[in-house]
Amino acid sequence: MENVTDTQATPPPPARDRPVRVLIVDDHDVFRHGLAQLVAEAGIEIVAEASSGAMGIRLARELEPDVVLMDLSMPVMSGIEATRAIVALGSPTRVVILTISEDDHSMMEALLAGAVGYVLKDAELERIVAAVRSAAAGEAIVPRPVAAEVLRRLRAAEPDAPALLTLELSEREFDVLRLIVEGRDNATIAAELFISPNTVKNHVVKIFAKLGVDSRLQASVHALRRGLVS
Repeated sequence: MENVTDTQATPPPPARDRPVRVLIVDDHDVFRHGLAQLVAEAGIEIVAEASSGAMGIRLARELEPDVVLMDLSMPVMSGIEATRAIVALGSPTRVVILTISEDDHSMMEALLAGAVGYVLKDAELERIVAAVRSAAAGEAIVPRPVAAEVLRRLRAAEPDAPALLTLELSEREFDVLRLIVEGRDNATIAAELFISPNTVKNHVVKIFAKLGVDSRLQASVHALRRGLVS
C-alpha cells in the first residue's frame, strides 16, 4: 500500500483475476487507516490512502484504482469537488461516497457529480465491502428512493436544459432511456415496449456506451442535463 506522501506511481498492467483495487480518501487519519486495514483483511487491495481531495485526485490519476472510497467532508477541497475531478478523468475508476448521514445534502450533490453510490461510515464492514465489490462490478449503490430524489432535484434545477440533437441514439434507445429515467427496470421496460428483456438489456448497454456512463442513475442524470428527456 502506498503511503500518503508525494511519490510517483504507475497503474498496474491489466489483469483478469486480481483483487478489487481501492483508494481511500479521508482526512481523518485514524478512521482512514482503520478502514484500510479492515477492508484489506476482507480480500480487497488497498492501493493507496489520501488525506485530501487533491491528493486523492492525483493518486486516482496515477494508479487508476477500481474504486475510490471518498469522504464528503474534507477541508480545502470537498469530496464533491474531488469526485467531479476524478469522474472527469474519464478512467474506469468509480467513486463511492463515505457519508455520516443519508440525509446529507452534500451526498446528493456528490451523486450528481458522478459518484455511483454511497455507504455510511458507521456501516458494518460487510456492507462496506459489498458496496466496493458492487461498484467494481459496474453496479450503482443507490437505493431507489434516493435515486428518485436525485432526479427530482435535477429536474427542478434544470427544467429547460437544451436538447443535444447530435447524439446518435436510435428512436428505440430514446424510448428505453426515457423509461430508465422514470425508474423502470428492464422487465417493466420490456413489457411497456413489447420487446424481450434481453433486447432491453442490449439497448441499455448501447445507451451507456453512447452517453459515456456505467449506471442507470448516471444515464438519467446525463439525459436530464442534456435535455434528452424531461
